Amino acid sequence: MNQELLQLAANQARGLALDAVHKSNSGHLGLPLGCAEIGATLFGSALQCDPAHPKWLNRDRFILSAGHGSMFLYSWLAMSGYDLSMEEVANFRQLHSKTPGHPEFGETPGVEATTGPLGQGIGNAVGYALSGKRAAAKFNTASAKIFDYHVIALCGDGCLQEGVGLESVTFAGHVGLDNLILIYDANGVTLDAMAEVTQSGDVVAKFESIGWDVQVIDGHEFEEIQSAIDTAKSNDDSRPKLIVAKTEIGRGIAEVAGSQKAHGEGGAKFMDAARVFLGLPADENFYVSPEVRAYFEDLKKQRGELHAHWKQNFESWKKDNPDLAKELEMGIAGEIPADLLSKIPEYPREGKAATRNSGGEILQVIAREVPSLLTGSADLFGSTKNYIKDGGDFQKSTVLGRNIWFGIREHAMGAICNGIAYDGLFHASGATFLVFADYCRPSIRLAALSHLPVLYIFTHDSVGVGEDGPTHQPVETTSALRLIPNLDVIRPADAEETAGAFVAALERKDGPTLLALTRQDVPHLGFADAQTRREGVRQGAYILVKESAALDTILIATGSEVQYAVEAAKTLGDGVRVVSMPCIERFERQSKEYQAEILPANVSKRVAVEAGVTDLWWKYVGFGGAVVGIDRFGLSAPGSTAFKELGITAQHVVEVAQSL
Repeated sequence: MNQELLQLAANQARGLALDAVHKSNSGHLGLPLGCAEIGATLFGSALQCDPAHPKWLNRDRFILSAGHGSMFLYSWLAMSGYDLSMEEVANFRQLHSKTPGHPEFGETPGVEATTGPLGQGIGNAVGYALSGKRAAAKFNTASAKIFDYHVIALCGDGCLQEGVGLESVTFAGHVGLDNLILIYDANGVTLDAMAEVTQSGDVVAKFESIGWDVQVIDGHEFEEIQSAIDTAKSNDDSRPKLIVAKTEIGRGIAEVAGSQKAHGEGGAKFMDAARVFLGLPADENFYVSPEVRAYFEDLKKQRGELHAHWKQNFESWKKDNPDLAKELEMGIAGEIPADLLSKIPEYPREGKAATRNSGGEILQVIAREVPSLLTGSADLFGSTKNYIKDGGDFQKSTVLGRNIWFGIREHAMGAICNGIAYDGLFHASGATFLVFADYCRPSIRLAALSHLPVLYIFTHDSVGVGEDGPTHQPVETTSALRLIPNLDVIRPADAEETAGAFVAALERKDGPTLLALTRQDVPHLGFADAQTRREGVRQGAYILVKESAALDTILIATGSEVQYAVEAAKTLGDGVRVVSMPCIERFERQSKEYQAEILPANVSKRVAVEAGVTDLWWKYVGFGGAVVGIDRFGLSAPGSTAFKELGITAQHVVEVAQSL
């Protein structure tokens, strides 16, 4: 290790952060300056990576959980040879730059996760590590070690104060993710004040008590940083690794270093003095010296050679293990069998079943056909019905298990599923009750923002939950979730729509899908054939019951309430059409012609039916229509009684339609 050169690189990375924040008049200097030696050690020595191929399968994954310190990451990506020019660094926080305010997955080569909301990156790192452990167990052979990467995340006090951070590290310790290294930037400062104002306790004892190996180092000493990372990488003892790095926030700006004033951009006004202190030229901004450039250029070649050697082994492994190679390639591509829907047996035209139960049966078929599918639940497998019966459990000694027991940690479940999806080797899914979507909503939002194909299997979707009462009856939750851009929310009406929903979710590669399933039984809607109902989900909405006379009324319904629209249509007469709309988002993506075919503009007599808040439905019924819904919290009573008391009945739909 060339400590003198790495120190030079660290100070120049500090200079890049100073220049970028000063130029944009916005940003956070504290972490980029305080962790510069950590960055120099990681990107200048310790990381197994290839900047020329940032998606190398066996690279170490580095995640900046404290995403507000984004200039830390951008500086080191640019200096170490990733496809990030100094012009882009200088364009920090500007429109359409590759250096947005917080790191965004897919926008910048080398950024492994969208971070910024504190603690999310820890959960993402746990998901990455879970994926890596399972990949190594699944694909490595006695003669070829294809996967042996480590996941390294850098976090701060805020990440560990957030509930999602604590949920995630507790889970990681329990399942023994020893390929996970968390570097804690222990600078003793938060945004408003010194950290002692809002936290106390023994971090080392806390982490050791939940199954982590802990080292404490000086975060400015290269030998200590390198030694700690080497030790963490070499110690496969079923314990994730925490490196507590004592640092000085804002180091290099004497006026604010070590205080909360260094957290944001406040130190930029002292940049002239700081540049002198750091040994940077006064007349050249965004400066990287020739010797530092030469060092990283040589290191990039070495890393490319390491990657090339791995690739040779990988090609040999593919020839020797064609079945495993095919499974890996399908997982990476997110492929599912083209005939997956036809492999799911059709249900009887009559009878009834809760869609959560139908979903559990359908999942077993899908799991056999899609070996990359992993499923987890927040301590509710018995209720959400998403347990893969022959899949085994993911635990310390059984990392090939496909069922992940997240515990009562919904927020972490979402963030960990995101991490699995970021890694892109397996399909990730998680389950809980729909009303608890609010516990993991920030993770769902980030999945949508990052275009991650995560599957959420959320049950107990309405006042049909019954006796559990208004605390567990998600009257507003479905509509609130529909407001998240790029999230598909599907409420299937029966078993066949549920089959279509699962397959549609797995076919989607550009964003997450949430299935809202019933606890109570719903009838099979056998007056339309199974294929029509299954394919209808893909379209978002379809004609379930077609009028047999001149069309004068359209009833639009979703989920368990479709049955009431169907019953109402029998009373209302031959000119009534019933449209099942399981997914508004999918319907909105259809052509204008298809939308007009389903909901012709000349028919203004429309009624929408859903056991939830009514606001979003007025778009489809217009001023001349009506909505049968629930604009209040629910009540504690048997589900059928709750529906009747709140006006979700066929008779009420008839009355409303006749009143138009």
